[in-house]
Amino acid sequence: MSTQSGATKFDPVRTSEYAEQSRIGLAGYEACHELAACMLAASIKINSPARILVVGVGGTAQEILATAPLEPTWKFTAVDPSQPMLNLARSSIAAAGFTDRVELIRGYVDDLSADALFDGATLIGVLHRLPGNAQKAALLKAIAARLKPNASLILAGNYRRYAEHPRLLAAWSQRWRMKGACPEEVKLKLAKILEGADPPESEEVVNSLLDDTGFSDPLRFFEAFSGVHESLCGHSDSTQPRKAISHRPACAGLSGMRPIVGVQAVAVDFTRIICPSSFVE
Repeated sequence: MSTQSGATKFDPVRTSEYAEQSRIGLAGYEACHELAACMLAASIKINSPARILVVGVGGTAQEILATAPLEPTWKFTAVDPSQPMLNLARSSIAAAGFTDRVELIRGYVDDLSADALFDGATLIGVLHRLPGNAQKAALLKAIAARLKPNASLILAGNYRRYAEHPRLLAAWSQRWRMKGACPEEVKLKLAKILEGADPPESEEVVNSLLDDTGFSDPLRFFEAFSGVHESLCGHSDSTQPRKAISHRPACAGLSGMRPIVGVQAVAVDFTRIICPSSFVE
């Protein structure tokens, strides 16, 4: 990551409630991560050793907790700029018994050696926290530079401008109220979530960012209520100048389930994954 905003946002107080709040904010939290693990496993030879880059692991480390049992020979390098969030992730990983398979690094993707190439990567709940498309593109480029040819990226997060969808924001508020928050608490929680958030304006912008940074064949595989979130899967092509192949399946409806690279936005969750062309329907 190339910005400090995410690190400062997750102070110790916010970190302490992150696990619970993330599951309220994103309906289908576990399902999203479980399907992301399945999509990543489907794009790599089953039961073969692999190194996975986890960007923004801080908090629940759910990407690792969902994937490590499925692929016992995989190892993970996980980065996050927030020390409190990294501490929480370390505790979750230790409790699950995966410490010896995970390298935790406080910092950013740019801090990793460009010579250490990975077999796959995840970027879940991060992209919409970066201000401006230039920083978003910089992060995607940094990830692409550290992936092997045809490696897969799981991308999930928010897209669409929150303020442009007041009904989705209102429904999101009801989600918090459903879980026991009083009206004042709802206002405070939404204000904190929206603080510094800058999701891509549209799915087209997400696709353009992927194209420009070397990823191709985005395929949506999951979407759920979360304030507007989607998930995608795509693959990098480092044998060519990093220009995407530009193949785009039509967007699925709210009840659809089709692999793609994911991005979230105010009330709908699309989880996309970028897969090798051989996996595209």
